[in-house]
Amino acid sequence: MTQFSQPLRLRLDGDALVANWRALAKLSGNAAAGAAVKANGYGVGAREVVSRLRDAGCKDFFVAHWGEAEAIADLVPAEWISVLNGIAKADVSAAIALGAVPVLNTPQQIAIWKAANGGRCHVMIDSGINRLGIGPEQFSSDLFDGLEIDILMSHLASADENVPQNERQLLLFSDLSQQVAARRRSLANSAGIMLGSDYHFDLTRPGLSIYGGIARSELAANIAPVVHLSARILQMRQLEAGDPVGYNETHVCPAPTCVATLSIGYADGYLRGFSGKGTAIWNDMKLPVIGRVSMDLVTINVTAAQGIIEGDWVDIAYDLPQESHVSGLSQYELLTNLGKRFDRHWS
Repeated sequence: MTQFSQPLRLRLDGDALVANWRALAKLSGNAAAGAAVKANGYGVGAREVVSRLRDAGCKDFFVAHWGEAEAIADLVPAEWISVLNGIAKADVSAAIALGAVPVLNTPQQIAIWKAANGGRCHVMIDSGINRLGIGPEQFSSDLFDGLEIDILMSHLASADENVPQNERQLLLFSDLSQQVAARRRSLANSAGIMLGSDYHFDLTRPGLSIYGGIARSELAANIAPVVHLSARILQMRQLEAGDPVGYNETHVCPAPTCVATLSIGYADGYLRGFSGKGTAIWNDMKLPVIGRVSMDLVTINVTAAQGIIEGDWVDIAYDLPQESHVSGLSQYELLTNLGKRFDRHWS
């Protein structure tokens, strides 16, 4: 197949990724730190993430689907991989053969696993998010009998905020976990790590902050950016005052304006929330996005950028917490929506 040059680049900082995980592991105190690598490693590439974190000492990796487990099973021992979305009867045989560990979320899943003599498993308790997990009202004296539970876990709903729900979940999880025999207990995600040692138990499960997201403001000093976007200028035009730019005339030039069109758009994960709000950077100069972001293209005002020409590359401002505020998108969305058309480079 012919190898064409790509007009989009995504530079991924492997050293920053590892440093972020190590910082989170240190902040986890006496607890071990795992890594959430679901959604293709939060959009940056699960195989590359797993390889680097494995070499850094991580031994617990969390995915959502069995296909995600299979995609990384040649990189680490399968028993290091946990599948958060549980098990369906149709998948039991293949799951046992693969060797990754299901997180059982319902009494029905527990029954399926028991009937299959599936062996080692994890169990999710719902302590207040009311999403996945076995609720307190579903506990019974024999529900967990016969299970070989490694990790008993729950998930915090509001760890990024200082709200009473955090302590309510902690107390409920602590109480319920006394009723279930398990080798390890786990509650904290990236933000939960910063709630203190009471939340750490035996294992923390950071995700967002491994990839450069700031789950809580206290993490800012410990976490470095991992993703860096660049796009090539496809065209430059000199427009006059009153000329519209992009779909639906959402931007009208107030004065003579030099407009550059970049090869990036919402199909690449640079979503429409950046319309009229995003920023490109050239030679340390900030160049504003004007008009609507379209599927494959973005227009920027380069009037002040003396010497910029067609074919030049510009960086796309993508500091996760800052651009989350600008665009109205969550830091998770900014990562997991990154598209397949980038020429990806790990450093």
